[in-house]
Amino acid sequence: MQTITKKKVVDCRLFPSEIKCSLMISGTEDEFLETAIPHAITRHGHKNSPELRTQIKGMMEDER
Repeated sequence: MQTITKKKVVDCRLFPSEIKCSLMISGTEDEFLETAIPHAITRHGHKNSPELRTQIKGMMEDER
């Protein structure tokens, strides 16, 4: 029997930004980070850094 991995999710609407982003990202933790980090850099103007990864991991919630 296959184990189901919990998906992680974040909704940009919950985090105010100048661009009023409405993107919602969900997936396994690895998939999530693979998508969320470039999004934070290109759309929100964050610098690529270990601190960014820590911040994004802190925003992730288990999908319901």
